[in-house]
Amino acid sequence: MILEQKYQALLQEARQRQLNDPEGIQLCFQTLSLASQIDNDCARLLAPYGLSEGRFVMLFLLDAAGEGLAPNELAERAGVTRATVTGLLDSLEREALIERQAAKQDRRALRIQLTDKGRQTAKQVFDSHSRWIASLFGSLSTTEREQLAILLNKVSTGLNQSEKEISQ
Repeated sequence: MILEQKYQALLQEARQRQLNDPEGIQLCFQTLSLASQIDNDCARLLAPYGLSEGRFVMLFLLDAAGEGLAPNELAERAGVTRATVTGLLDSLEREALIERQAAKQDRRALRIQLTDKGRQTAKQVFDSHSRWIASLFGSLSTTEREQLAILLNKVSTGLNQSEKEISQ
């Protein structure tokens, strides 16, 4: 695996300074490089549809909801602020992928729904995106996938523990 240039430089400096656990440092930089590569590939694959990751998430959530969602529900489910959702919805509305409608029970409240174009785009993107995501780990056996999941969880647990110790 090729590390991003910045991580190569940092790793070289860590080795020169004889910092503790250079192998751990390298694993961290490999993980960051892989995450960056996945993120860049994701952006490249969504770009032909005029979507960012945030816009993709909105389409996904709205498609799953069927009858639509209120903006605050979208924000909560996506784990972003209402202001962020508003910006994402504005751009999706400009592309005619969603529409804002008054809620049936309370005309003051909004429900966000996919348009026909939005549903069609969602289906195309979900089909291609799910194939891409599956291909990321397609070369791993079931056992390797299970091992990777265990190891990632173990690193995550260690990270959470480190955060707690630092904040005390």
